[in-house]
Amino acid sequence: MSSRAQILARVKENQPTLTDLPPDLTSMVKYPDPMEMFGKVLDGIGGMMHPVKDYEEMIVQIKTQFADLPRIISTIPELNSLTEKGWEDQDPHSYEDVDVAIIQAHFGVAENAALWLTESLMGQRVIPFICQQLVVVVHKKDILSNMQEAYQQIANSSYGFGAFIAGPSKTADIEQSLVLGAHGPKNMTVFVLA
Repeated sequence: MSSRAQILARVKENQPTLTDLPPDLTSMVKYPDPMEMFGKVLDGIGGMMHPVKDYEEMIVQIKTQFADLPRIISTIPELNSLTEKGWEDQDPHSYEDVDVAIIQAHFGVAENAALWLTESLMGQRVIPFICQQLVVVVHKKDILSNMQEAYQQIANSSYGFGAFIAGPSKTADIEQSLVLGAHGPKNMTVFVLA
């Protein structure tokens, strides 16, 4: 018997006993105020959250925060007054110099500040990954506590492309130096609509 066969035989003989999964995984993480936890986690990963009561308040904040950035695009009809005209349905390479992209999320997840976006809300799937500043709008009622709830939301839905996005892009090296905005959006702002 070869040494390989001996090793595999020993591994087969020494398997651990199987254990059952817990019957209910959805009760693992539940927050009394998911929006508050979402904001804390988002802040911890380099993003910013702004609760707003309506689109008018959001427009004022966007004009203030991004006043010096000329190229703003949005897939949200209520924000057409801020948006560059005729940007839709162009070659994806034409978005390489987008300063601010504003898109809506289907929902957010408090435990990791992730937002679920599908291509239907992005306009072009490259938009949230190529812009300099990413702004995402989510309704307060659509912030879930945990990823188990999130997976239940998308379990039976149909989409071509979807992604959970949490915070600005980042990278870290072996010296534990964290760099935000390394290969995608430099900042991520989330407006939570009441």
